[in-house]
Amino acid sequence: MREFIGFTVLAAVIFGLPVRSPAESSAPSGVKPLCVAIVGLVHGHVAGFLGPALKRSDIQIVGIAEPDQLLAHRYASEFKLDPQLLYSDVEKMLAKVQPQAVLVYTDTRDHRRIVEAAARHRIPVMMEKPLAVSMEDALAIQRAADGAQIPVLVNYETTWYPSNAAVYKLVRDGALGDVRKVVVHDGHRGPKEISVPPEFLAWLTDPARNGAGALFDFGCYGADLMTWLMEGAAPITVTAVTQRFKPEIYPYVDDEATIILTYPKAQAIIQASWNWPFDRKDMEIYGETGEAITVRRNDLRVRRKGDVQEQQQPAPALTSPYDDPISYLIAVVSGEVKATGLSALDTNITVVRILDAARESARTGRTIKITDR
Repeated sequence: MREFIGFTVLAAVIFGLPVRSPAESSAPSGVKPLCVAIVGLVHGHVAGFLGPALKRSDIQIVGIAEPDQLLAHRYASEFKLDPQLLYSDVEKMLAKVQPQAVLVYTDTRDHRRIVEAAARHRIPVMMEKPLAVSMEDALAIQRAADGAQIPVLVNYETTWYPSNAAVYKLVRDGALGDVRKVVVHDGHRGPKEISVPPEFLAWLTDPARNGAGALFDFGCYGADLMTWLMEGAAPITVTAVTQRFKPEIYPYVDDEATIILTYPKAQAIIQASWNWPFDRKDMEIYGETGEAITVRRNDLRVRRKGDVQEQQQPAPALTSPYDDPISYLIAVVSGEVKATGLSALDTNITVVRILDAARESARTGRTIKITDR
């Protein structure tokens, strides 16, 4: 079963990249496509990018760097890529093809190395979540980005959910009152159970390359959303509990994690799991006067003060360039928009601060004060 390689349309939906018609994805007349290079093919989300990207006229893949050439040629065969696009060395590729942006599909540990390489060439970067495996690496990425004055973006599937944007607007408009509690659920049956490719599974289950297990893989979504809702503010404390329910499958990393964040007047509970019977990504927000609950990508349930019960409603569609990662990357690189919110580097520095503290809390059994880190 190959759920990540080959099923490109399904992968695009799973990983947050809308499947567009040629008309929807065409660059305006006379506008050249953004030339991008891919670094790494061990992150299975690359399948969800390649399928739709190869059908778009607003983006052009000019190089792919992957040291495992067997893997590289497997992708080239699957997606009918020109073998001349393939490189085994990142530096050689960047110097040769001089892309306008780099898309990173390595393990998380390699994010720092790739950003530092891109920064030497002053090339913007978009990577898959999360930003880094540690605060040390996150701050090194920030230094490299600041020194080269390049944007560094972090791509989350949930960034492109209309339901999340709709709930965020309710919060900003004061429709729910001040936020008091947020509960975020992100998980599925587990990477092995959903048959991720072997090169993906190898690093997801390696704490050095992934940072942790479900704690980092899925905990990052809730940390990102909560930081966004809190307008970038870091929590006061982080408390986390992790467990390993399936040590025969995941002997080195957690497969179940819960993180509790406290703020001066709010609390968040982030539930991350490789044990749920079905995949889910949703969020509950409880304010002083109302509540809103996202229903997967496109709907939400809302109850305001005076309402007898919740009302389910569709979320307004997102508008370009805020509706998919490619359009957003193009807009940021061109200077049309400034990187803010869920994808922005400053938001994701805080996300790694939370994850780093959560890992320490789970290890020691203590609540970690974020101001001490």
